[in-house]
Amino acid sequence: MDLKGRDYLTLADFKREEIWYLLELARDLKKKQKVGIPHQQLKGKTLGMIFQKASTRTRVSFEAAMFHLGGLAMFLSKNDLQMGRGEPIEDTARVLARYVDGILIRTYSHQEVLDLAKYADVPVINGLTDDFHPTQALADLLTIWEKFDTLEGLKLAYVGDGNNMAHSLMLAGAIMGMEVTVACPEGYEPNPSVVVKAQSLAGQTAKIQVVREPQVAVQGAQVLYTDVWASMGQEEEAEKRRKAFQGYQINGELLSQAEKEAIVLHCLPAHRGEEITAEVMEGPQSVVFDEAENRLHAHKAILAALL
Repeated sequence: MDLKGRDYLTLADFKREEIWYLLELARDLKKKQKVGIPHQQLKGKTLGMIFQKASTRTRVSFEAAMFHLGGLAMFLSKNDLQMGRGEPIEDTARVLARYVDGILIRTYSHQEVLDLAKYADVPVINGLTDDFHPTQALADLLTIWEKFDTLEGLKLAYVGDGNNMAHSLMLAGAIMGMEVTVACPEGYEPNPSVVVKAQSLAGQTAKIQVVREPQVAVQGAQVLYTDVWASMGQEEEAEKRRKAFQGYQINGELLSQAEKEAIVLHCLPAHRGEEITAEVMEGPQSVVFDEAENRLHAHKAILAALL
């Protein structure tokens, strides 16, 4: 399957067979790395990485991915670019596209990603915005597939803030034939337009819904997922959010109400004692660090396919 030259902005831009292609490619590249088989498909290629938001996993995994694939990744913070001094993003896009073979951007506004993709004639990869986190969602799908050998028909319960992860998981689940139920307190629901979009993408086996009670969400779930209550840029709301999200913690009691074989995912960083307990985070049903590792392999697949 040829995805060369495509942007990776949200999973809604891809068909189910295209996402399966990326997942199978990720699994193949993971196997090659584990046994030491070289896979330098991107030798001589360059990736410009714009980071308006801080990162551990996104930066390290993409830099390592480009290295493993034989290419070069260049980290560009807001202090390294003229964007931070008022240069229009369309100018940055057109200049960078003449230097590099692909652009990764991690920023606040999703519109910035759309504008970058509009003016850059090389693939643009969304490394996270306030609205979506599609590279993480691909790693999540890879992790779930590894554990259950399928995606279709599985139920994922997301407990917490209706944020960029909730949005991306709803889109991913809808396309791949999963049931995704998001449980969040009043005032912290996912964007209604994203819910409608996910529901429109859902086939016969997929189901997308938003509920209030975590106990309702986890009934019949094989996958439990959570994220921090206050994301980057929401630090001033942290105390308010702690109060609002009481009862939206993945703990042993909530986990016991899911399916016996249920696994627990978290995109990290985690605040133990808030959205998840240390007991669950370090417990036998947690695959959080397998999930974190799979960022590397999923990102390699995205880069290899698009660049």
